[in-house]
Amino acid sequence: MKKVIVAKDIRAILVKEKSFLNRTGIRTFTAASNLKALALHRAVRADLIIARLNTPDMSGETLCSLIRDDDELRNVSLMIVSSDTEADLERCVQCRANAFISSPIDSAVLLQEAHRLLHVAPRTSCRIPVRVKLYGKIKERSFTGYTKNISTSGMLFGTAAELFEGDSVTCSFDLPGPGHITANAEIVRIVGKEAGHDATRYGIRFTNPGTDLISALNTFIEDRRSRP
Repeated sequence: MKKVIVAKDIRAILVKEKSFLNRTGIRTFTAASNLKALALHRAVRADLIIARLNTPDMSGETLCSLIRDDDELRNVSLMIVSSDTEADLERCVQCRANAFISSPIDSAVLLQEAHRLLHVAPRTSCRIPVRVKLYGKIKERSFTGYTKNISTSGMLFGTAAELFEGDSVTCSFDLPGPGHITANAEIVRIVGKEAGHDATRYGIRFTNPGTDLISALNTFIEDRRSRP
């Protein structure tokens, strides 16, 4: 059985959603604060923790640090929810979490990330928020969009183009540091429309990524995570 610890106010949002988190085989625990989330994790050994960056008793950085530096607790995926200010996003990068979600919370994005993290090995796929222009091509049709976040296994991006699950696409974009990236990918999830925009968000998985692509993505991710 998968175990998920969710911040109390975030759990209240998810109660309204008929999501996979309500299915048999997943047990959800509610934590009123990050300190309570840490205590729960010590007791139940969760598979995923969804926490706030800021709670009165413990920051998200402290929560993640205590978990990642403990051999008995570190084997868990961590998702941090914060405001979308540049300062808070920079703090999130330092958390050594697997995913970051900004407030106000888009439940579709949160559930997509939760589903992904519960079905991969903990810490194997850390996603970093980044917004750069993306150029895509499917068959002979071109499209443009903007990235939302990226990992070594895939990314989330938005575009006005209509795409479908299973579509094979070629994406190219420029990352700060590594420079120009070109990758083949498959659309694995349609997240839905972005609030206030015409763009639809899609989750993609890189297909047969070569060593050059993996190296470039690792360079970018480690650079963002090591910033003071």
